[in-house]
Amino acid sequence: MSQLNKWIVRACFIVWITILYTYLKEPPFNFLVLNTFLAFIPIELSFHIDNTTPKNGLLFWVIVLVWLLFYPNTPYLLTDLFHLSLLTPYGPNGLLRLNDVMWLKFSLLLVSTLFSTIIGIWGLDRVSKAISYRLRLNHLWFKHAIVVLLTILTSIGIFIGRFLRIHTIYLFLTPELFIRPLMNMWSRPAIVFIGLLTIIQLVFFYTLKLIGSSHFMKDQQEPSEK
Repeated sequence: MSQLNKWIVRACFIVWITILYTYLKEPPFNFLVLNTFLAFIPIELSFHIDNTTPKNGLLFWVIVLVWLLFYPNTPYLLTDLFHLSLLTPYGPNGLLRLNDVMWLKFSLLLVSTLFSTIIGIWGLDRVSKAISYRLRLNHLWFKHAIVVLLTILTSIGIFIGRFLRIHTIYLFLTPELFIRPLMNMWSRPAIVFIGLLTIIQLVFFYTLKLIGSSHFMKDQQEPSEK
């Protein structure tokens, strides 16, 4: 992603968060303002991570660790889609209601979720490649293993945020509060949830990779076809 595109993404987030704050000041959807901002933090961090940036190895791993702590906030927005039920979308006749306010809130939630998730997955790909490069393990299988591992850790983070209600910032303020809930959270429903969220994220990831590789191959073929 070029520097220009990075600034476009930043500008889009600033404008979008302003729009969210304007239209979603009151409960129950005011949570989307903070959640969208938290989703942007790891995206911004991923802008500063690549194979050679930062040059200092220790600083690189520190930024990667901070990115990993905040990254679950991005796909976490996928679970916010359940709040659409608060819009009572179905009328007495069992059909979807045609209500402008309802569809506006639907649009705000969906745009935040899809835009943040897609850009966040771009960041996941960027970080995983940088980790492979720094470890000098550029085998294809290792790159995929890193993606899967990071995605599993992300799903665990989503579970912690959604069901244990422990936000990333608490890890810095009261890290001792993480230990006991983390040890006691493991159960069959928790494992199923983590597995399903991992699959969903990997579907997003490899779909975008497939689209990206197809576009690249098309660009490579076009000059020879002329």
